[in-house]
Amino acid sequence: MKVKLAYGKTGLVVELPDDRTTVVEPSYLPALPDPEGALRTAIRDPVGEAVPLRRLAQPGNTVAISVCDITRPMPSAAVLPVLLRDLSHLPNSDISILVATGTHRANTDAELRQMLGDGIVERYTVHNHNAFDDSILEKAGETRNGIPIFLNRHWLNADLRITTGFVEPHFFAGFSGGPKMVAPGLAGFDTIMRLHNAEMIGHPEARWGVTVGNPIHDAIREIADRTGVDFALDVTINRDHGITSVYAGELSAVHRAACRFARTVSMQPVDRPFDVVLTTNSGYPLDQNLYQAVKGISAAAQVIKTGGTIIAAAECLDGIPDHGEYGRLLKSSSGPRDILETVHSPGHNVHDQWQVQIQAQIQLRAEVKIKSTFLTDDQVRNAHLEPVEDVEQAVEDELLRYGSESALCVIPEGPQTIPFLADA
Repeated sequence: MKVKLAYGKTGLVVELPDDRTTVVEPSYLPALPDPEGALRTAIRDPVGEAVPLRRLAQPGNTVAISVCDITRPMPSAAVLPVLLRDLSHLPNSDISILVATGTHRANTDAELRQMLGDGIVERYTVHNHNAFDDSILEKAGETRNGIPIFLNRHWLNADLRITTGFVEPHFFAGFSGGPKMVAPGLAGFDTIMRLHNAEMIGHPEARWGVTVGNPIHDAIREIADRTGVDFALDVTINRDHGITSVYAGELSAVHRAACRFARTVSMQPVDRPFDVVLTTNSGYPLDQNLYQAVKGISAAAQVIKTGGTIIAAAECLDGIPDHGEYGRLLKSSSGPRDILETVHSPGHNVHDQWQVQIQAQIQLRAEVKIKSTFLTDDQVRNAHLEPVEDVEQAVEDELLRYGSESALCVIPEGPQTIPFLADA
């Protein structure tokens, strides 16, 4: 059978054995026939206890809108014009758009225009959040378990705070969107590090699809609740990045509804674990670097046999990347066991350690190989992974190694689909 893997902007077609292959994809839904109308209706007839946005925003109010950065396929260029139409009675100068980068790099002007549209960038003030710049942060108390709440000052000082998110399963926070658009999206480095420390990441409920009893999501939700979100808008999308559902209004009600919908579409049961799992990181923009590709590897890990092999296809246009500590932490360690010993050592809490921790946890159970156009073999090996040139050949070799009864699972859209064992 031929399968098209989501890889970069154009995809990668591979031929795989029919008799041994199970393909796991999200339940395909066409985009809404009138997404603008759906957005307008959701904003004007909100869920929960929220009032319509136009009535909520009073003359003289300052407004901050949290939006996804370039690593997320959020259709902000379609969402924001509709949202801003219901704020048209306020001057543009009173509205700020905050790019919720978390600890990611700042987005370039070209990326902002691609994400938001030229008109938005030219008419409104757009700020890239910077978790490392103390001058733009303000402390807003602590969570019940002592996590300091440092958030973007522009966000905290706004009269009206609006989140816009894209909801899909998340590998340790349960689901994206919703309260994640506040923290870690607009949080300071100290807050993010506490949300992502080794204890939190290592918790058994810090996993795909779990939002209650997951210590990371519980803390994220508490931060959003304590500091206040006045209006939320979440969407789900299909593989073509078309909008499939829209929810707007009170943050918790919106996010719960979006998560329910995303779960039915994106989480798919399988009846057994597999010897080999071929995965992706959903193509561009999600597979821009190896750091992000850990999510696709984690999706595959949900159904890999202990001792099996995961093969990930991620283009990695942005490399490891060069920014952040992920690459350095990998290169400075001798392997997965060394990584886990380091991150669990007393007082150790370093930027990006959560990604190497999750990767290392997976590598103790399975081999991980990667096909990438923009990473050298040395870069891949320094990340303790094995480089793959030809995906078809790599799959064939692994199936041969595991024997005539071995089985392959393919996840063409990576973390857009999370397989799980039906009887687990």
